[in-house]
Amino acid sequence: MEPIKKTLAKQLQSPSFKEKYEQARQEVLRHEAVQAFIANHQATLTAQMIEDALPKFLEYTSQASECCHAGSVRACTNAVVGCVPKLVLQGTTVEVMYATCPQKYKEDEARAVAEMISSLHMPRETLSASLSTMAMDTGARLEIARFVANFINQIKETKEMPSKGLYIYGGFGVGKSFILGAVANELANIQVRSVLVYVPEFLREIKQAIDDKTLQQKMDFVKKAPVLMLDDLGAESLTSWSRDEILGAILHYRMAEGLPVFVTSNFDYKSLADHLTYVQNHQEPVKAARIMERIQSTTVPIQLDGTNRRQY
Repeated sequence: MEPIKKTLAKQLQSPSFKEKYEQARQEVLRHEAVQAFIANHQATLTAQMIEDALPKFLEYTSQASECCHAGSVRACTNAVVGCVPKLVLQGTTVEVMYATCPQKYKEDEARAVAEMISSLHMPRETLSASLSTMAMDTGARLEIARFVANFINQIKETKEMPSKGLYIYGGFGVGKSFILGAVANELANIQVRSVLVYVPEFLREIKQAIDDKTLQQKMDFVKKAPVLMLDDLGAESLTSWSRDEILGAILHYRMAEGLPVFVTSNFDYKSLADHLTYVQNHQEPVKAARIMERIQSTTVPIQLDGTNRRQY
């Protein structure tokens, strides 16, 4: 062990090492940010404190002190990824603190927004929708935009959830699902979680949930969502069980708890009632009326007209 210590001591005392050390020292101390830091703290910093701080100055100057805006935190080369260093004086010691860079903040914010939206079988493009990109070329679209603005303002002002959402009905391809995604993103921006459900596929999945014993878990996930969005209601193949025990149970819970529902459908209220009435060649108007009562108590109807945008 002694020969190693002697060898190291000789290296440290060698003229070449001292020369390289002094060169590196001067380079660090000449750094513009280091000079500015020393000038700002000249009343406190002593020569010895500056010498002791050389490793911290080197840590600071060896990486980007401002966000490089590389487009992704993964491209960041700083010691603490996604953060920029800052020199601070703590007592008589110079330290390097790290602050979140704008790029990481942007990505964290986007991730937090995405986590506010849960989707069951919804198209990816729907989840990236925004009201800012929605065409306001019809009275119905303007009415929807006003409703959503009031909905969000009520949450902001009262910290309480409005009891009614929208029932948006209209022809194929007029943008009903897009609006759901846009509303979900607006809510996510104010930290309100929503669950978007494509109804036909959800009901098929629920049947399988009986076998894998996840039925109650999935039901609770949907019916207890702060904001529930049901897409394409009326396009499903219904059974008495899926109508009464699934849709009925979900909507009853929402009505009883005063929780809003946003619905899209090709049917208006009356046509949807007819759809719910005739199940497997059986006519059950009373049970259909029970479902409709719950839908009408949790939604405001708006007809969305326009051309089929999928054709263009």
